[in-house]
Amino acid sequence: MVETHTENTTPATADSAAAERPLGVAVIGAGMAGAAHAAAWRSATTVKAPFGRDVRLVAIADIAEPLAQSVAGRYGYERTVSDWRELCDADDVDIVSVVVANKLHREIVEALVQAGKHVLCEKPLSDSLEDARAMAQTARAAESVVRIGFTFRRAPGLATLRQLITDGTLGEVVHINGRYYADYSCDPDAPMTWRYRGEQGSGSLADLGSHMLYAAEFLAGPIRAVAGGRFRTVIAERHLPLRATVGHGKVALSDETETVTNDDWAGFIAEFDDASGTFETSRIAHGHPNGLRFEVNCVKGAAVWDQATPDEVRIYHDDASGRASWGNGFRTIKLGAEHPYVADGFAMAAPGIGFGHNDSFVFQARAFLEEVTQEAEDTTWPVNASFDEGLRNMEIIEAVAESARQNGSLVTVS
Repeated sequence: MVETHTENTTPATADSAAAERPLGVAVIGAGMAGAAHAAAWRSATTVKAPFGRDVRLVAIADIAEPLAQSVAGRYGYERTVSDWRELCDADDVDIVSVVVANKLHREIVEALVQAGKHVLCEKPLSDSLEDARAMAQTARAAESVVRIGFTFRRAPGLATLRQLITDGTLGEVVHINGRYYADYSCDPDAPMTWRYRGEQGSGSLADLGSHMLYAAEFLAGPIRAVAGGRFRTVIAERHLPLRATVGHGKVALSDETETVTNDDWAGFIAEFDDASGTFETSRIAHGHPNGLRFEVNCVKGAAVWDQATPDEVRIYHDDASGRASWGNGFRTIKLGAEHPYVADGFAMAAPGIGFGHNDSFVFQARAFLEEVTQEAEDTTWPVNASFDEGLRNMEIIEAVAESARQNGSLVTVS
């Protein structure tokens, strides 16, 4: 009886102990976005209601050890490692953010999933459809939580636009315009990095457009076809850096140059089930440090959200008679406690206080923790996007590239 009793309870005791210990978090990649993930895990338990499990900030992994040490020290992580593989065997690591160059995603994610880790991977899913399809299959078979980070779905302004569409206030989308302008590549002396290597479509369209496309479907539903695909590479060559780069930072340059092979600018049109849209991305847009913007025109009105003013939306709405409720032009609404994420997400949830993109990383991390601990669905924020959604996102990008190869021809999206 003693032996039977031991066999029946030891696994349960072990499971119980594992459930009670803190969740260990690590981040692979200490660059600009990696630091955003590191900061988000630190703050994720401070939003919404008190979180029912302690979270331990364990490790930052990066081959640039001084950079890893800087991020770890700034955000309170216990140690740094130079080889991400150490995290696969680390018993004190349960959750890992993967925030490195796109071409490295597959190898790292597959190894982490094989080791039983929960994985949050940055967008886009990979640098090739072949790898993206393999990663999606890995995620489907995983016993752990495996998600991709499309952070803009957590922006209170975009979530408000979606709510106005889905609850019938604005009604179905008729047409939508989206653009993502950034200026990080305007300077021809910005160093050559992985961002400038790859086929057309892997530049501004993948880097910026992956966010834009996911948000467009978040608002208007699935894209069914694209046409008019066009790419431009404005700065044809860039100097190689003399040392490691971080994010879009500037460093000393060598005399050696390398050809830029992907797109500085991309444009196309899209067809949805019941709407049409025009879209544009640029990494050489002067005066736009981070310029994601949407305007949606619907059957009962229209709305605008701009990342430059993330704590407000502009709305034009018809009343029951079909006339404009507020006269000619849009009305600016300062987002407050009655809007998505604001009341639960901020200590000061009053209109006019202000918030931005960094906060969306915190909300994303909190939703991931809630899924890992299997919180009751009626108490949680919506789960993060699946790898299948990440794959679809890349299939749309490839469709735009195919349209460009066919001189703008219509290309359907499965």
